[in-house]
Amino acid sequence: MAKKMMKVTAMLMMLTTVTVTAFAGEQLSFDFTADYYSKYIWRGQNLDDDPAFQTGISTAIDGLTVGIWGSLELTNYSDNAGDFTEVDYYVDYSGETGIEGLGYSVGLIYYDFPSTELYDTVEVYWGFSADLALNPSVTVYHDVDEAEGTYISFGLSHSIEEFAEISPGLFMGCELGASLGWGSGSYDKYYWGPDSSELNDLAFSASFPMEIGDWTVSPSINYVTLVSSDIRGTDAYSTDNDYLFFGVGLSTSF
Repeated sequence: MAKKMMKVTAMLMMLTTVTVTAFAGEQLSFDFTADYYSKYIWRGQNLDDDPAFQTGISTAIDGLTVGIWGSLELTNYSDNAGDFTEVDYYVDYSGETGIEGLGYSVGLIYYDFPSTELYDTVEVYWGFSADLALNPSVTVYHDVDEAEGTYISFGLSHSIEEFAEISPGLFMGCELGASLGWGSGSYDKYYWGPDSSELNDLAFSASFPMEIGDWTVSPSINYVTLVSSDIRGTDAYSTDNDYLFFGVGLSTSF
């Protein structure tokens, strides 16, 4: 695991150097996250049926964000207790389209799966979000390496800044989210087996962020179900098709 952490650190330093060089003189900001989840479900796939610790750090400047995110297995679910089973390196650029209320994002994600037999792969993505009721968004992810397929996520979200007062001066917010995922035939064949385009997963989440000093603590509840009858029961890691799991996140910016 130490070698993998050195690789993560080296990649972050490289990405940060590129960012600083490209935007010399601009103000850098950093975000750090540390999350605990009772399961790790990704696009409907059960990647870890036991608790996982997930952490990431990113730096942003003038719309450009580079970062690293990893998932640490806490039990021997796949015989990798104490190891990072996934480390993602990503670059994102977000901005406004020029149409009022319509934003865009484009980027690239490199997926590394240390301590597993999974192959590393690369996705490029692009998407749009609208500043309307329920904040609708659509993001297209295209795998240019192993799967050579496309996954599209349609999302809705709503935030309530002061949902409840926990104690005098301490408020808990509420952030609601829903997403529906669709996979192309080549994407579904690689990840699920069936060689057909399908609606893959439907996900709902509710988190309750609280600002405590410079930190944000966010308990959450999440539910994911597989939509297509063709992919229900085909997950290589699990026979379940519906997942209810919990989490708590810690984040800060500096």
